[in-house]
Amino acid sequence: MKSLKIFILIFSLSVTAAKAQFTKAELQVSGLTCALCAKSTEKALRALPFVGDIKTDLIRNTYLITFKNDVPVNFEQISKKVQGSGFSVNSLKATFNFANTKVAENTFNYGGDTYRLLNAADKSFTGDVNFTVVDNGFAPKSVSKKYLGQVTDAAPASGRVYHLAI
Repeated sequence: MKSLKIFILIFSLSVTAAKAQFTKAELQVSGLTCALCAKSTEKALRALPFVGDIKTDLIRNTYLITFKNDVPVNFEQISKKVQGSGFSVNSLKATFNFANTKVAENTFNYGGDTYRLLNAADKSFTGDVNFTVVDNGFAPKSVSKKYLGQVTDAAPASGRVYHLAI
């Protein structure tokens, strides 16, 4: 009976102690011309350690990526896999779960990287929030220029700075 109570306590703590993380992303790739191109890109993305599942939409040239729990996501690796397959990222929209995440001055840290919210106006975030990565290489040049035109960032202590728009 004692072990049953301990099990229930541990289980309930693991269910309620949600962790902040990216949960899913919609990746649009430009340059795909056939199903074989899409399949080779999907295979490259599946090799990433943080990718749980991928659903491909050939009509829109998009991949709906579901990320594994408790494994930090690295957008730079996603971009490199797409480029290594001979294509480029047209847009990357990601969902972040803000459980236990502190946002200060429109910035938060995750997985060794810094994320700067460009149009958040000091909002408070809880639960799942959708973002678009607007850095060069993750968005069309016109979108990057619109958001990053006047942005200057200090170099982070580690990792890189990603710029996100809501």
